[in-house]
Amino acid sequence: MEQEKNMEQLAIPEINFDEFEPTSYETWKEEAIAALKGADFDKSMFTKTYEGITLDPIYLPKDLEQLTHPKTYPGEASNLRGADASGYIAKPWTIAQQCDGKTPSEVNAIEKRELLKGTTAISFVLDTATRKGIDVKDAEAAEFADQGVSLSTLADLAVALDDIDLEGNELSLYAGASNIALLAAVAAICKKRGCELKKLTGALAADPIGELAADGKLPRSMDEYYDEMAHSIAWAEKNAPELRTVIVDTDVYHDGGGNDIQEAAYAMSTAIAYLKAMERRGIDVDTFCKHVRFHFSLGANFFMEIAKLRSVKMMWAQIVEACGGSEAAKKINLFVSTSTFTQTKYDPYVNLLRAASQSFSAVVGGINGMFVKPFDHVIRPSDEFSRRIARNIQIMLQHEFNFLQPVDPAGGSWYIEPLTEEFTEKAWAKFQDIEAHGGILAALENGKVQAAVKEILADRFKNLATRKERAVGNNMYPNMTEELLEVPAVDFAKLRAERMAALEANEADRDTQAVIEVLKEVYQSDASEKGSLVELAEKALLKGATMGEISEALSGESHSINVEAILPHRWTERYEELRQRTADFKAKTGENVKIFLANMGPIPQHKARADFVTSFMQVAEFDVITNNGFSTVEEAVQATLDADADVAIVCSTDATYPELAPAVTKGIKAVKPNMKVFLAGAPSKELKEICDAAGMDDYISVKSNCYETLLGMQKERGMF
Repeated sequence: MEQEKNMEQLAIPEINFDEFEPTSYETWKEEAIAALKGADFDKSMFTKTYEGITLDPIYLPKDLEQLTHPKTYPGEASNLRGADASGYIAKPWTIAQQCDGKTPSEVNAIEKRELLKGTTAISFVLDTATRKGIDVKDAEAAEFADQGVSLSTLADLAVALDDIDLEGNELSLYAGASNIALLAAVAAICKKRGCELKKLTGALAADPIGELAADGKLPRSMDEYYDEMAHSIAWAEKNAPELRTVIVDTDVYHDGGGNDIQEAAYAMSTAIAYLKAMERRGIDVDTFCKHVRFHFSLGANFFMEIAKLRSVKMMWAQIVEACGGSEAAKKINLFVSTSTFTQTKYDPYVNLLRAASQSFSAVVGGINGMFVKPFDHVIRPSDEFSRRIARNIQIMLQHEFNFLQPVDPAGGSWYIEPLTEEFTEKAWAKFQDIEAHGGILAALENGKVQAAVKEILADRFKNLATRKERAVGNNMYPNMTEELLEVPAVDFAKLRAERMAALEANEADRDTQAVIEVLKEVYQSDASEKGSLVELAEKALLKGATMGEISEALSGESHSINVEAILPHRWTERYEELRQRTADFKAKTGENVKIFLANMGPIPQHKARADFVTSFMQVAEFDVITNNGFSTVEEAVQATLDADADVAIVCSTDATYPELAPAVTKGIKAVKPNMKVFLAGAPSKELKEICDAAGMDDYISVKSNCYETLLGMQKERGMF
């Protein structure tokens, strides 16, 4: 009884906000303008994105009034709010951490460790040669074991998958432009082990258009790849109905520097190309949709990535509906990866923060599976530590942050819902434009896609060069004491010798004539019986044929297809080249670009600009000589001359520059006319005139092109 009285006394009174008057947008805007202290409201508060979308400074309930999609339920209608009504509650997203081992045995060891520690899909990377259908003996050195494992024979894959449960774990494997040989190899291994093919889940998929865009060429015509795609779908529908054999992968556009609108539009156009090609080959819409997967990488714009994932669900549902597909066919299978494009080699541990943000946006946007790339992904083959940290990001999101519980957490957001709507409208318009001009293949052949991606890449590089965008540890806040991550040496000659020995052992153990005969069957096969090509490839592998030989037989006398390749980039690559060039020059000559700060006056007078230009110059790892300031022009000039520097930078305030900057410049130039003298800050017109007259060479401010300035200084120093 006493306890009940105490509880009544502790009861929290009802709270209302009647004492606060509602604030209108106009009132808020007035306060914002006052806070800007004269800066232009429109230029300061509205943000333009690479997608051509302008973000408002604030969003309100009225921004949702005209939208109808947010009023739907998850798993219904447009699938905007998710393809599954229960979100992740019934089935968590797949943790599809890839392993990048270079030999079958290494892949096997890493894969077992990953599955033991929380990964829920069998996922490893093929090297470029294997992905192209080339055996190790014919592979170029640069394409052998470059990104992942080299596979040639059925025995190779058996080693990679040894003692791994194929029925209890999803597959998440990318085969390249064709998956016939790899699909056949997995089928043969399953039969040898007594596994039920019908229990295979996940994806063992091919993406010929994606490979064409990335590599610039394919050895066979697209129609032949479409024939193989139809065979893979028909085989899977009959034997492994839960296995997806086609993937629409937009990494080529993302890594090329493209924007999210482009990625979504190109993905839909690629999917339409595949869908139409399959219909012509007797694969109906529902069957195709059942066996296709979409893959996107997620960039640095947190909310835009959420909008992208929600948008592609709507776009795909609308396309499938227009093609006569069922409700089940409208539900997209969506896998994602964190971005390679935004990873950096310098200050690489910041990549952990980038991966955490990107994976968070993926979960909020709604996905079926994800690969969080290790923080050293662009530097070296991942190690146990980097793999564990990457894997644990997903595990923590699921089990510690409870992201399995909310269904469509972005639903109803005043910001995200209008953003998703505008994103969808722009992506759909771009998709329609591509289709109106012949589709994605025509756009790749005439270079329209490549030009569009290059344009966005140039904008990204420009914004990073002028530091409108900041890459911590690279174009801003460089760590001058940083030691690059150690990259273990890989003995490629030894690896190749081992792989060649395995290949030779396979050749010695097989019936050569039987292999020749079965490869002849592959060469002469037609597309009349859908799915038979996979079975024929399986037969060839069991006879001892290699994946490369099967690929060669499939090629026959076909003609290649060629387009301009979309080359992969990373947003900080040019700054990394700057810094590495300086490091190489120092290692070779023991010298560097020396910057002397001619700081004028006491510390409070020069510190802000001295700190700014110090960081600016250290981006290229130049040596910066600092001091506590000089009280006279003569002292500053003498100290500069004594320092024997390449460049002097005058640092002080706008108020003192007219008196000090020209005098310091003249004093230095009188003795060393070839020495460069810069001013820290953006001068007024009048100040620039008097400084130019004194011989000032350049001005370093927040408006400067950091990259071009530093590149020019390296060239002056003879670094290249």
